[in-house]
Amino acid sequence: MARDIFKIERTPIIMMNMQSMMKQAQKLQKQMEKGQAELAATEFIGKSAQGLVVATLTGDKKIVKIDFQEAVVDPEDLETLSDMTTQAINAALDEIDNATKKKLGAFAGKLPF
Repeated sequence: MARDIFKIERTPIIMMNMQSMMKQAQKLQKQMEKGQAELAATEFIGKSAQGLVVATLTGDKKIVKIDFQEAVVDPEDLETLSDMTTQAINAALDEIDNATKKKLGAFAGKLPF
């Protein structure tokens, strides 16, 4: 008799709700995959101070190119070149993170469970 207390009956209403939730989750998954693909295909640009180094990355965080202005290329001061390159890449990564939050963050509130 104690076992009967925890018995869940599969009523048509519960089954319909489960099916509806599954359909909604599948729809959201497709939308998220589309958003991720769009982000991956987008190029993001990050710049160092004064724009002397410009890094271009894709939304899936792959480096496309890094451009250096002539003024920053000094064989006697490679540390500055390294610092500016790091700045530019980090700026591009920040752009990607912000775009990802903006585009995909909305899905978190739409999950059916």
